[in-house]
Amino acid sequence: MTPQPPTRHARRDPASPWRRGAKLVAIAVTVVLVAAVAVGGFYAFSLSQRLQEAAVPLKDAPAEPPALSAYSEPFSVLVVGTDECDDEVKEAFGARCSDPGNEGARNDVNMLVHVSANPRRVTVVSFPRDLQIGIPECTAQDGSTSGPSYKAPINSAYEAGGLTCVADTVSELSGQSIPFAAKVSFGNVVNITDAIGGVEVCIGGDGIDDPDAGIDWEPGPRVVKGYDALAFLRTRKGIGDGSDLARIGNQQQYLSRLINKLRSDEVLSNPGTLIGLANTAVNNIEPSESLADPIRIAQLAYTLKDVPFSDITFVQFPVVDDPADNNHVVPDQASAATLWEALETNAPLQLTGEEGANGGVIPDPSAPTEAPSEPAPDASTPAPDATDATAAPGVVELPSNVSGTKANQATCSAGNG
Repeated sequence: MTPQPPTRHARRDPASPWRRGAKLVAIAVTVVLVAAVAVGGFYAFSLSQRLQEAAVPLKDAPAEPPALSAYSEPFSVLVVGTDECDDEVKEAFGARCSDPGNEGARNDVNMLVHVSANPRRVTVVSFPRDLQIGIPECTAQDGSTSGPSYKAPINSAYEAGGLTCVADTVSELSGQSIPFAAKVSFGNVVNITDAIGGVEVCIGGDGIDDPDAGIDWEPGPRVVKGYDALAFLRTRKGIGDGSDLARIGNQQQYLSRLINKLRSDEVLSNPGTLIGLANTAVNNIEPSESLADPIRIAQLAYTLKDVPFSDITFVQFPVVDDPADNNHVVPDQASAATLWEALETNAPLQLTGEEGANGGVIPDPSAPTEAPSEPAPDASTPAPDATDATAAPGVVELPSNVSGTKANQATCSAGNG
């Protein structure tokens, strides 16, 4: 009997290489929120009609329209990255976008951005694309209905019923209400990244050599823009153990460095960059109906402007091996319960696991010993009530299989080139 090769988890090869997905995700909504507050939201109004035309309903959407006041409630935004080939990307990807076997779009990136109330904290939870879970009954935009699935990859939900179906799926899995959502695709990634002049990432290890993603990069810092940024976010075989779980840490490195750039003087002090960023961001997402109003975008943006970097946390949803299929994973319900309870009580999070699962990232050895400067507190933001026991709950240590980083922790891609 021929010996079997060692098990490599979450490495299911898609039907075609281009399905490896545009891995930008939460960047779109983060850009929209931060940029909108920076320019007062005024430029978003000119694009409101386009937003509304593309918007889809969510069952947990707010019942009341947005008001010209602060948004005081906790909320969650689901950000979905799809593997669609936009017109700009078709030319660059060639045959990978013309393969007749590629039917429908998949939600290869799924991030739930949870924003707590007083005090404000942000937690971004990434769900592996090969996570096997139940998919509820969903209705597509053409009115067709797909029956519920007891067990299917999470990245099949978009094809079953669009952004609304993905939101329902993640809500059922997490128990979290999802009032806001947005979708981005390949071309959106290119446009948004170019609008901010690129992001400097760190290539560590032996460098990244991944022909499928079009990357052959030496170790060291590198500013990625446009298609380079897309390739960086798509790379899988070039980092860690080559799995999709390793890729999540790499995506979170990019998002962390993006947030640091957005909150820097380089962006905030440049009106031209801010205006272009706001216009590009709003024009490159397909939102839920609840997020298609510029007033709401500005409201949500305002809640994020003073969140300390140490309270912006990126984590991977905890998983265990799927006993029925070693190319997939299933939820670790016990560890997930600890995460969701911590978010419910607005507890400060302490990471005990590695920076990224499956060796995708490593600490940046060149990072300064001092954390990035925090934004100055806003005098109009009320301080937590020291007499309220719920205002400052104890720190929650997340289980070791909830890998991740804080926005004030610098990491590098663990290149295996």
